Amino acid sequence: MRWWNEQVVPRVTDLLLGAGEIHKLRERVCAGLEGEVLEIGFGSGLNVEHYPPAVDRVAAVEPSDVAWHIAETKHSGGGRAPVVRAGLDGQELALADGSIDAALSTFTLCTIPQVEVALAEVARVLRPGGDFHFLEHGLAPDPGVARWQHRLTPVQRRLAAGCHLDRPIAEVVEGSGLVIEDLDTFYLPGVKVFGRIYLGRAVKR
Repeated sequence: MRWWNEQVVPRVTDLLLGAGEIHKLRERVCAGLEGEVLEIGFGSGLNVEHYPPAVDRVAAVEPSDVAWHIAETKHSGGGRAPVVRAGLDGQELALADGSIDAALSTFTLCTIPQVEVALAEVARVLRPGGDFHFLEHGLAPDPGVARWQHRLTPVQRRLAAGCHLDRPIAEVVEGSGLVIEDLDTFYLPGVKVFGRIYLGRAVKR
C-alpha cells in the first residue's frame, strides 16, 4: 500500500477535492485569514487561490512530495502570498509558541494518526486571539449514517492513506483547548457517509 498512498492518493485527492463545489467551500473557510498563516495538510495547494490579500506568508505542512510537486507546477508564481514548506508532520511543528496569526486545515484532520496531538500543536503556535479555520468531513449526527461510517472506516483508511470517515471533528477541535466560535455542518450532495461537512472557525483564548 505504500506505493498507492505515496503516488496514487495525492493525485486522486487533487482531482476529487478540486471540484467546483469544493472550491466554493474553500473560499468560505479561507475568508478572514491574515498575517502569518499555518496550513496543515497543504496538499496540492488547492487553497492558494483563495488566500485573502491580507495573508502575508503561509507556512505549509505537507508530508507528500508528490502533492507538493503538483502544487509547485500549478501555482508557481501565482499565489497571493509566499508559501514555504515548513514541515512534514502536523503532529510536530517546528514553529515557536504564539508565532502564527491564523491556521488552516482542509480535509486533513481525517488522516492525521494522532489528531489530538496535531491540534494541540496548532493551539501552541497560534498567538492568543488567533483563529483556526477548518473545513473537514467527519462523523454524521444521524445514527444510521454513523453506523455505516464506522463500518466503512477500516476500508477507507486502507484506500485513502489513513482517512477516517467517523471522526467527531467539533469534539476533537474543542478538545485541543480552542473555542469554536462559528460552525456550519451539512451534507454534500451524494452519498451521506462520505459527505458530512464541518466548516468552522475556532479561536485561541
